[in-house]
Amino acid sequence: MSASEYKIVCRNLWKVFGIGVRQFMADRAGKPSDESLRQAGLLAAVKGVDLEVRAGQTLAIMGMPGSGKSTLIRCLSRLVEISAGQILLDGEDLASADELQMNEFRRRRMGMLSQGFTLPRHLSVLRNVSFPLEILGVEGGQRLARAKALIELVGLSGKEDFLPGQLADAERQRVGIARSLAVEPELWFLDQPFSRLDRSTRLQMQEEFLRLKDAVDTTIILATDDIEEAIRLADQLAIMKDGAVIQVDTPERILSRPANGDIAALLRQSPGTRKAEVA
Repeated sequence: MSASEYKIVCRNLWKVFGIGVRQFMADRAGKPSDESLRQAGLLAAVKGVDLEVRAGQTLAIMGMPGSGKSTLIRCLSRLVEISAGQILLDGEDLASADELQMNEFRRRRMGMLSQGFTLPRHLSVLRNVSFPLEILGVEGGQRLARAKALIELVGLSGKEDFLPGQLADAERQRVGIARSLAVEPELWFLDQPFSRLDRSTRLQMQEEFLRLKDAVDTTIILATDDIEEAIRLADQLAIMKDGAVIQVDTPERILSRPANGDIAALLRQSPGTRKAEVA
């Protein structure tokens, strides 16, 4: 398929940390070897990643801690500067967008929820959810109507005037979800959003996510180190190791046909993945 048939596409995407990265990457046409990186004393957190995500699809980026999945999320949203490669949103090149353009993209077209998100303690649930719209200058009545609809969507009706400190962990998570959906984002980035919750609450939030997924019109990119979560929530699964994407496919195909022994071993580490399902 052509790039125009996808919501977001990245080609040969790199994020390298160290001194002199720009010249180093230019000298190697954006495709350095592991040996050249090692000799230069540079660290590649994302290595030559190619991904294509259709509109309305949920892509889970799965990998163990340190695999590069959170850095990849931040590259795709341009929260960190990329070292090489291309990112296309509806065919428009985000890699060449300046800071002002990217701020507009993130404010109006992207939603973000990360594992370390915090809610302003002094703002009520209603103010927290409506705040992104306030930043955009949305008229008060429209802003509050949208916020109330989202609060109802995430199951918090009746708690509009509560402060974050008066809510349970799962309820605060629901506020974060509603807030990240306030601008009706075309792209919704979720960076391990449930990782700090206990298992029972995490399963509850996964159920909530599946319900919301059918209720909102957005393309979702989710980073997780929980293979059960990835399989349960995603339409497509990209598995990362050492900064590289080593397999992309549907969860069912990856379960039945892992590309290599590393992926098969990763799948077997999950108690919810039956060994008989892994080739």
